[in-house]
Amino acid sequence: MTAGSEVVAVPHGEENGPAGHADEGINTALLGMLLFIGSEIMFFAGLFAAYFNARAAAVEWPPADVAEFIVPHDLVAFMFELPVIATVLLIISSGTMQYAVWRIRKGDRSGMNRAFAVTLLLGIVFLGIQVFDYITLLSNHGFGINSGIYGTLFYTLTGFHGAHVFGGVVGISIILLRGLAGQFSSRHHIAVEAVSAYWHFVDVVWIALFTTIYLLH
Repeated sequence: MTAGSEVVAVPHGEENGPAGHADEGINTALLGMLLFIGSEIMFFAGLFAAYFNARAAAVEWPPADVAEFIVPHDLVAFMFELPVIATVLLIISSGTMQYAVWRIRKGDRSGMNRAFAVTLLLGIVFLGIQVFDYITLLSNHGFGINSGIYGTLFYTLTGFHGAHVFGGVVGISIILLRGLAGQFSSRHHIAVEAVSAYWHFVDVVWIALFTTIYLLH
């Protein structure tokens, strides 16, 4: 994801020349990221298929022993639950990520760095909320990955997504460090575009997960 082939140090505020990429056509690093995202779409599609297959075969879904803390009963109270807060933060982070891309396309590396720093913080907070939610479910409800088919699917889906968020946080950290080192410009920022595409993918997957697990019942 670091796209080392496009590493270039440029003076701060370099804005001369037309915005965009130096090469014609799609860059191989960006193409590689898009192909990787395509494979991950199929991976998560398989997990969603397993979830809906189990749901269709179940007499009751979610099971009665987990419905009380998964299915929202009071809409106002539900809006303050950890998964909702995490969802809002991740959506905001997608916005700050896109803002970073817009800024570097204009040659504003400082603006890109600030937006990446905010995105990184939001991603870390999201992971913290997810870990805390896992701990709460285990300690307060005894709900773990061995809690039947529902528990297995819940932790598999959300756990793999969390792993992808962690990967995105690592990628964002690398891009931020490179930006602070003076790399990237309006003509050389393929790595920024690649990480942005991955982060938006992670955001969309979470929205689908949140809708499936917490809203549809």
